Amino acid sequence: MTFGNLAENYEFAAMKSSGISLQRAMRSLTVFILLLSVVAFFFANNVIPFAEYKFINFRKNIAQVKPAMAITEGQFSDVGLYNIKVNKKSGENGNVLTGITIHKKSNIGDGSKTVIKAKDGILISSEESSILQLVLNDGNYYEDLVPKKYEDRSKLPFAKSSFKKYTINIDLSQLNQVDVDDENIANTNTMLTVNELRYTLDSLDKNFKTDIISFSENINLRTGIPQNSASTIILEKTGMKVNKKLPDNILSLYTNEQKSEILKMASSNVTSTGYSIDATQVNLANKQKNINNHLLAFYDKFVIAFACVMMFFIGAPLGAIIRKGGLGLPIIFAVLIFISFHFINTFGKRIAQENGMSPFMGAWMSSFILTPLAILLTYRATNDIGLINMDVILAPLQKLFQKLFPSKKK
Repeated sequence: MTFGNLAENYEFAAMKSSGISLQRAMRSLTVFILLLSVVAFFFANNVIPFAEYKFINFRKNIAQVKPAMAITEGQFSDVGLYNIKVNKKSGENGNVLTGITIHKKSNIGDGSKTVIKAKDGILISSEESSILQLVLNDGNYYEDLVPKKYEDRSKLPFAKSSFKKYTINIDLSQLNQVDVDDENIANTNTMLTVNELRYTLDSLDKNFKTDIISFSENINLRTGIPQNSASTIILEKTGMKVNKKLPDNILSLYTNEQKSEILKMASSNVTSTGYSIDATQVNLANKQKNINNHLLAFYDKFVIAFACVMMFFIGAPLGAIIRKGGLGLPIIFAVLIFISFHFINTFGKRIAQENGMSPFMGAWMSSFILTPLAILLTYRATNDIGLINMDVILAPLQKLFQKLFPSKKK
């Protein structure tokens, strides 16, 4: 806006006629923007983590003292051993709920095995009691059953029942023991500074590598394959160990009954190993996602500082080129540039979280894409080329038309 006003009123032309170049006119503002980027880095590294730390702890403490306030429309809210989602809250205190979905946490920590859906319900609580009552109307109750045999687990059995009225008593005694001023959450990636993120990332990387090595060793031991390559056959009658090359068909050494038992045992081991690999794969993927989130939080602090400088070298030359001040065209360009930066930044982070690209590229993608634009605009504004040189586009087209339709000379 400032440079657009200067260009619109031909003050840049007067400055250039006096020997003052655009770089010299931008010098003082460049120094200011550099100082602003340093302030932005310290703000992102200290103020934002501290504010996030205070906000999350204060919100959690409110949820512990007033559980009814912890339930938010349209999303799952953690209340005791239950995750509760409602479509709409009404009533004087927001205690009348509509469209209720409840996931009950498992006592052994293996996820949610029970789902309750109800048409509506009401929350009944008292400051004198630590029991929160949730009375549900017209709903269904689903519970996953875990068979003892691994072979039956693939069938995914479950129990289903319906109810007209169902009451859930949520014990909040342990939650209400927490002091409102207590601040015990301090380990999320958005609450950490650069030094804290480095320390945390080092620990997460070591634990991740240790888990991979431990799992690979355990899987190797479960296969029962001996470490040495020599094959030893024990003669049953003499009890002697004889080193002998095993035949290609190892099962030929056993009877039909023994073959059947061996194949059943091998099938059971393969199934069990498959379940173990799938569970470990999900666990490792979650840990890798946590590491990626910490890396994104680490790089994001530097991206914010660099974005201040980059946006200045986009906005100032653009204002000098389009020669429009005020709130009209400059605001439109500013919004478009910021939306582009925000969209690319969000897109890169989402892909990096799912391990689709490195967190470094995900965090810096927006800067890598828009930095060439800043360099181009600064170059064109410095050399008075303009935003788009139409001769570059029209000249080749003009030559093409002259070749296709040559004019007749008299």
